[in-house]
Amino acid sequence: MTYASLGELIRKASEQKSKISRIVLADQSAQMEISEKVLYEKMSARLDVMRESDSRGRRNRKLSLSGLSGQAAGCLERYGKSHRSLLGKPAVEAMVTALAVTEQNAAMGRICAAPTAGSCGILPAVLLTAMDEWKLEKKDVVMSLFTAAGVGMVLSNRASLAGASGGCQAECGSASAMAAAALTELEGGTPEMAGHACALAIEGLLGLVCDPVAGLVEIPCVKRNAFAAVHAIAAAEMALAGIPSRIPVDEVIDAMKQVGELMPASLKETSKAGLAATDTAKRFEKKWKESMAGVPQSEVK
Repeated sequence: MTYASLGELIRKASEQKSKISRIVLADQSAQMEISEKVLYEKMSARLDVMRESDSRGRRNRKLSLSGLSGQAAGCLERYGKSHRSLLGKPAVEAMVTALAVTEQNAAMGRICAAPTAGSCGILPAVLLTAMDEWKLEKKDVVMSLFTAAGVGMVLSNRASLAGASGGCQAECGSASAMAAAALTELEGGTPEMAGHACALAIEGLLGLVCDPVAGLVEIPCVKRNAFAAVHAIAAAEMALAGIPSRIPVDEVIDAMKQVGELMPASLKETSKAGLAATDTAKRFEKKWKESMAGVPQSEVK
């Protein structure tokens, strides 16, 4: 089952005095004819993968095959332990997780696409940090993933989750919105607040382009995940404080779709503009292609 309107999902949850996550889990169970218990266990396994990729990414000391990414998570983790930060420990921890998970993706490690591989670090960064900082029960965090999933369904139906069709606003922007809504629910926010958090997160990243250097999901993707994770936390906290999005969330999502359609193809994963078109990026791409010439595709993957 998929959702076409986040507003309708929010209204349904409000009318039933339920959390969005409960509505999504029940609906999915009914439509897929799978018990809620089995669906919960499947989602719990995805959270485990997120934790594993975070742990592996933090321990990794090697660069990716291209040499463009790797070691950033460990570098920031060490910095966070030895320096004071205006962002504070939780935000730094969230960024470390975002870097760790996306570096695992770049290193061909196992990750959970959330909703895409290019934006895989944002949701675990926000939820795992909340889980650790607030000492949350695993079951509550797993349930919040159903809220994120509901938001993702609407985004997929009304706009896009692919950088190739909507730019990075469709990937990191969507992941940030999903994380913001999930975090808002975890902190006791109402379904309406979760909707505002989603809208605020999208508004802040509206128009974000997809310009991967050499076509690889590394620059600027890895570090962009870290920024988007902190962005999601900010959106959730504004919503929890009672600050609304003045534009209804479904209209914000529709605006994201419109912006994606207006965005030139050169800024939608083609690597023909933006950072991918800089002199340094072009030099790297030439060197990368030369180094990969004659290498079996099985080894590249």
